[in-house]
Amino acid sequence: MSPSPSLPFNSLPEGSTLPGGTPVFALKELVARLQREQYKIQDLLSSLGFALRSLNNISQFLELIPMIASRVTDATGGALVLFRPNGQLRLERLYCPTNDTCQTVRYALESATRQITSSLSASLGGKGTDGEATALTHQAARSAMVTLDQQLNHFLAPDLKLFGTSIIVQNVERGRLYVFSDDGDYAWTETRQKLVRLVADQTAVAIENDELTLALRKKERLDRELELGAEIQEKLLPRECPVIEGVDLAARCQTAQKVGGDYYDFIPTTYDQLRSPATQLSSAQPWSVAIGDVMGKGVPAGLIMTMLRGMLRAEVLNDHSPGQILQNLNCVMHNDLESSNRFVTLFYAEYDPRTQLFSYGNAAHNPPLLWQAANNTISRLDADGMLLGLDIDTRYHEGQVQLYPGDVVIFYTDGFTDAANIRGERFDEDNLINAVNWACRNLDSSQEILEYLFNLLCHFIGPDRSKDDDTTLVVMKVTQPAEFRQLSAIED
Repeated sequence: MSPSPSLPFNSLPEGSTLPGGTPVFALKELVARLQREQYKIQDLLSSLGFALRSLNNISQFLELIPMIASRVTDATGGALVLFRPNGQLRLERLYCPTNDTCQTVRYALESATRQITSSLSASLGGKGTDGEATALTHQAARSAMVTLDQQLNHFLAPDLKLFGTSIIVQNVERGRLYVFSDDGDYAWTETRQKLVRLVADQTAVAIENDELTLALRKKERLDRELELGAEIQEKLLPRECPVIEGVDLAARCQTAQKVGGDYYDFIPTTYDQLRSPATQLSSAQPWSVAIGDVMGKGVPAGLIMTMLRGMLRAEVLNDHSPGQILQNLNCVMHNDLESSNRFVTLFYAEYDPRTQLFSYGNAAHNPPLLWQAANNTISRLDADGMLLGLDIDTRYHEGQVQLYPGDVVIFYTDGFTDAANIRGERFDEDNLINAVNWACRNLDSSQEILEYLFNLLCHFIGPDRSKDDDTTLVVMKVTQPAEFRQLSAIED
């Protein structure tokens, strides 16, 4: 049986008394009853606030909502209906101690939500973009709530006193809180309506907090996965530059995100070098140098970069020319790159310390810069070839240049030349050429040249601004003539 509704002051006829005494006694009794009702409402709302702060399970909290809403308003029962982003409208919780009324309300709510969900499924399905689907969901939610009210009025008897209010989460209608009474004398006063809205607002806060918590946990999980991916990628890049006879090397890769798409590598060309990488024999053998860039950033680019590294290292051991290696790599990776809508630029070169010949092929990567010490000039090392993965039938041409002591080769990715300052000006290739020209004439080691170029770029874009793209630089400087090394080997 539902609790008796509280009586307002004006509910007593003039000159009448309540049972049990004089008008003064009756008035005191009425005031005491109203105070008890007020204390009860305060206790219930306080309990709801405590539950909101302490409960970690949203289901447990939602279970309290219809009960609290019905008790603070002295109603028969309450019901909570929520609208899911996938278009499902569901009766979440129902509180109703009276069996007959409970069955009637449950049937009405389940029938109405089932019909509305069925009609929404077609309109929400097959939408192309997330933005379109979200906009449609918001519109569908508003429409669903209006339809739900209409359906309930159709299913429920007119003598059932029903009041419903919206649950708004971030300006989006996410459900309805209904409170009902089968008491014929029951009236939905303004105070009772405010109390139901207050409970609905608490419900909205709980739902939003739960969704924020879930989003935070998802972000933390993704951050952990990205950190793991960045750690794996860092280990796949060379930990240190190899020892190549007569060559001074320095390299650095700075990713814009935790996982990047830039790639560089120093690759042994024979199995003997793999078995004994630190021997004098290994340092005098030909070595390959590669630098590449996967279109895009983040995890997808990092995965493709990892795949590229493994395939390229396998191709190098087959003893093909640079152009043929790029040709084979393009054929093998074409289907995977085409299906992912990502492509790869790659410059691949082979250097022989015994002859100081530098042979190379280029798959549309930024051509490295060659500074020649003999005449203080800079040239671009380029060869015709398209992006890897763009055309399976493309042919890759080759180039070859003789290097001499003091010559410097600068390999770089477009993150270096495309970097922009606060005014939107790009660093561009001309600035890089000027910087390389000064550095190669005034600095002795590859590491000093590398540090100078990165510091110059950082100063250009501003110390407090992050780079928009991955930035990679490899500096290769020839330190002594091949004839001298060959003569030293004979004397030994």
